[in-house]
Amino acid sequence: MKTNDRLRVASGRTDRTERGKRRRFVSATAAPAHLKWNMKRKRKEGGGGGGGDGGGREDGEVVWQTPSNPPERQDYIFYQGRRYVTPYHFEFISHVKSRWAGKTIVDLFAHEFKGRPYEYYVSAVECGRIQVEGRVVPVSYIVKASEKISHFVHRHEPPVMSHNVSILHKEPDVVTVCKPASIPVHPCGQYRKNTVVGILQAEHGLAPLFPVHRLDRLVSGLLIFARNASKADLFRQQIEGGLLQKQYIAKVVGEFPENKLEVNANVNYNAREGRSTVEAGDSTCDTALLKGKAASTKFTRISTNGSHSIVLCEPVTGRTHQIRVHLQFSGHPIANDMLYLSEQRTNWSAEGMVADKAPGLSSESSVTDSWQNEREEQPCIEFSADPMCTNCPNLAPKGYDGNEEGLWLHCIRYSGPGWIYECPYPDWASLS
Repeated sequence: MKTNDRLRVASGRTDRTERGKRRRFVSATAAPAHLKWNMKRKRKEGGGGGGGDGGGREDGEVVWQTPSNPPERQDYIFYQGRRYVTPYHFEFISHVKSRWAGKTIVDLFAHEFKGRPYEYYVSAVECGRIQVEGRVVPVSYIVKASEKISHFVHRHEPPVMSHNVSILHKEPDVVTVCKPASIPVHPCGQYRKNTVVGILQAEHGLAPLFPVHRLDRLVSGLLIFARNASKADLFRQQIEGGLLQKQYIAKVVGEFPENKLEVNANVNYNAREGRSTVEAGDSTCDTALLKGKAASTKFTRISTNGSHSIVLCEPVTGRTHQIRVHLQFSGHPIANDMLYLSEQRTNWSAEGMVADKAPGLSSESSVTDSWQNEREEQPCIEFSADPMCTNCPNLAPKGYDGNEEGLWLHCIRYSGPGWIYECPYPDWASLS
């Protein structure tokens, strides 16, 4: 049983998991009239009362949130070191791409959005949970390029670690924070409220915010936001002009070389696999044949105990996973980075240190054991379930295993013309 199996709605409504009863509810002819009307008409007013249910609604009404609805403090649930979001109804809006045109509405969703079964999409179209240009359409409807598609869902966001997003420095046009690992910077994928931008808006009323740079979700440390578009544009010009200097620290495997090391090797990111590879040419190699982008990182050892080293990392360029893959290339990968630890190094990632999933990672690790012990003590957490939702009655979405920890990579300093912003070191930066 997954961790989130116990974090579930406490009501006794088991009928929604029985195929026959669920199908009768979501069929086009049997869906309650008020439900179909609300899907087309009812919207939560921007900035209005909070909670996953859209507070203040009449009994039985479904209130649909859109990206214009800000996150609010009461949207969050803190439990056993994780920050959860109360599930809420949400309208996803997309427009038909050229390559989608000519497909039926059901086939489009089944092929492009594979997180739900085919039968769900049939039912969603039939009862109006999926609409085209604001209209309910038949399952055989052929989509056309640029048409607006709305998908009304009961949204479950993945949990993140519950560390505070602490404000380091606040100015009229700039705010800097210490980003905890596991929290995305801005809305992306399954994350909307459980993001740094969402949390700062909910807990500190900071909006709008313009990220000056990005950090990978599992990376922690300094994050700079402009508080208006003109300041964001000034930072953009400085970045494009190569006027910014960046510093990170990492905890790596082994005894890193005492002398400074500079890695100049192309980085090729594979979006499908979600990882980068290094392409290093030599004097006989035609660099024009290299697919990756030119990348350079400078490394300086800060300390070592023989087993691990703390390394200062100064990326000259900014490629995806650049520091991580360049450290792997140097022979000293980040010590808990399962995405870039080679097979023979897997044993270096000791208990509780895993930061990315590895295909061969044993499910019997101590991380899993600790979560199994916690499961026995977890109570049910109540929230309003949706009869059509494929994630209810769980609080977290399906597929989330709960074993995630932060990467040992932390941004400590950004500087530019006339300014410097810094962030404290993390606890793991001290070697015993």
